[in-house]
This record gives sequence, structure tokens and C-alpha cells, in this order.
Amino acid sequence: MPDLFSPYTLKSVTLRNRIAMSPMTMYRSVDGRMNDYHVMLMGSRAAGGFGLVFPEQLAITPDGRTGIHCGGIYDDSQMEGLSRVTAIVKAMGAVPAVQLGHTGRKGSELKPWEGKLQIAPDHPDGWQVRGPSAIAYGGRYTFPVHELSIGEIKEIHRAYALAAQRALDTGFEWLEMHFAHGYLGASFFSPLANQRTDAYGGSLENRLRFHREALDAVRRVWPERLPLTMRLGSDDFNEQGILFDDAVWAVGELKKHGLDLADLSLGLNTDAIKGAPFNQEAFMVERGARVRREVGIAVAVSWNLGIPAVADRVIREDSIDLVFLGRPALSNPHWPVWAAHELAHENPYSLLPEDWSWWLRNRPGSEGSLGWPATVNR
Repeated sequence: MPDLFSPYTLKSVTLRNRIAMSPMTMYRSVDGRMNDYHVMLMGSRAAGGFGLVFPEQLAITPDGRTGIHCGGIYDDSQMEGLSRVTAIVKAMGAVPAVQLGHTGRKGSELKPWEGKLQIAPDHPDGWQVRGPSAIAYGGRYTFPVHELSIGEIKEIHRAYALAAQRALDTGFEWLEMHFAHGYLGASFFSPLANQRTDAYGGSLENRLRFHREALDAVRRVWPERLPLTMRLGSDDFNEQGILFDDAVWAVGELKKHGLDLADLSLGLNTDAIKGAPFNQEAFMVERGARVRREVGIAVAVSWNLGIPAVADRVIREDSIDLVFLGRPALSNPHWPVWAAHELAHENPYSLLPEDWSWWLRNRPGSEGSLGWPATVNR
């Protein structure tokens, strides 16, 4: 039976363990480019023992960013920085992964610590946000939404394919498409945001068409030997939105189009959420286990898995395949090594590069606690 530290193979890629660093937007990019900050952040987490390491979501078009300080993969000038990131991640023993996305109605916004308000389209740092229908998200996202034409949808699918080619050319070995959290893909799937009357709206099958065609476009570029995955908005926790039964069916359909793993998260297509167990430990695991069982596909989840014993248990119970950690990975760059100590792994330092491992194994009292910092449980 596998545990948290067992290797995991998907297609031709083998991870040294079941622990992934989730994409997290850091607002450190200029013109969408990765820089020294991103090399430091991704390299340190790879050196810290994570098996799979993502930089932040990378926008496939300029208006697919959250804000002007977010990363992109829509221009060749961004490739040098991306190549530096993948090189350091590989050198430190992890697999470099990329998450392609488009924020849709939730783009053109300020940094969170500056208020996270949406910026007007006529502001120098803003733009016209786009979505499946001319329906504003609401709350702090107040500006009108441009409804995408069929031609514009096709252009976005081409942008996904071009981004996938850049990802391949810069050394990424695992590709995820971000269709959750109220972003463009999630909004096409949800009737809260999608009220189209053409082939991309109405029925559940039509609302999944955007996903299928985007996946097909990427699959034609991305090699069959490398994993192709999707973060799917699987529940809006609103009776008018996406229901989890819809997501189970959707993953089965996407599997037919070449999906290798489902990374299940929330729809978040509205702030009017009812009954979401945000503070409940590992609340997505049971849902992930259902998809894994009924669809027969590899599954990853996140949300409240930052306690080592919990993360290890859900792998040992064969509920999911990978654990995705966001805030815990920021809180503790050596979370996997700390977790190995907490779980009495026989050789925690084996997760580190050989030079670090040697120094830590060969110090007086090395069998004791290293005084690891507390980590955020989410």
C-alpha cells in the first residue's frame, strides 16, 4: 500500500513522492515574465522535497491574468524565465509542472493587499474582462463582462495550444488546465455564469464543450507520454450552479478526450455559497475518492491537507493519488521533510539534495527535532 512518500508514476513521469506544491499567484511578474523571485521560490520548494512543483497559474493571454503583476505564457519573451524555473526544479529533484489558465470575469484586479478590487477597463492597468455571458460576477467584480463570440472562443482555444507548446519547449513535464475558482473555464461550466443559447450553453453537455475543445487543442500539442490534467470546479455550493454529480459526469467525458488526472476543487462562480465546509479537515478527499472509483481516473485534491498524518492517511487509504498543498508550502519550504519527521519516516533527509542531506544526517543530535516552524493547515 502506498504512503505519502511513495513514488508515483503517471504516463512516463515519476514523482519521488505524492506531495505537490500548488500554483499560487505571487504578483511578482513584469509583463508576465518569471524572474529571480520565481526561480528562488520554485527552486527552494523542489530542494525542500516536494515531488511536483508548480509556479503560479500562467495566463494564456494578457487579459487572462488576474492583474498586471501576474505570470503569463502568451509571448516568446516569457520563455527564458520559464526555462530558468524548470531547470532549477529539475536540478533539485522535482518535476516541473505548469498550470495554464484564463481568469475571465475575475481578471483586471488589484493585488489582494491593495484591496483586490476590479480595475475599470479604461484604467491603464485594467482591461475589458470576458466571459461566456454578459453577466458580471458581482461583489467586488462590478464591471460589465464582454460575452465571447464563437470566433473569440476558438481564438482562446488556439491560445491554449500555443501556451502548451511554449510549456513543452521550456521544459515543463506536467500540464494542468485551470478550470476552477470562477475563472473562464469554470464560468462556462456553471449556469450561474453561462446563459448562452448556442452550442456552448444550456445543457450540461453544451456547457462542457469549452472544456472538451480546449483539452483537444492542448492534447494535439502536448505529447501523449506526458501527463495532461485539469483543475475542475466541481461544486458551486449553490443550488443554481454546478452540482458535484455534474462534475463526476464531466470528468468521465474529459477522460474520453485524453484527461489523465482530475485535480478537483471548487467552482467559486458566486459569493452566494451555502454549506461549503471550508474549515473541515480534508473535505475534498471523499469527493475525490468517488470520482476515482466511479470514473477510473487518477485524482488529486487540495484544501486542508496540511497536517502530515492527514495527508499520509488519505494516500494510505487509497482515496486519492496526490496531495496538493498551497499555504503549507509557503509556510514551510521543507514541508515534506518536516512531515517525514512527524511521521517517523526511516530517512527524512533522503528527500533533500545530497549535499543538504549529508550535513543534516551527520550532525550531533541529528536524530532529534529540528524545531520545524508551525505550518498553515490548508
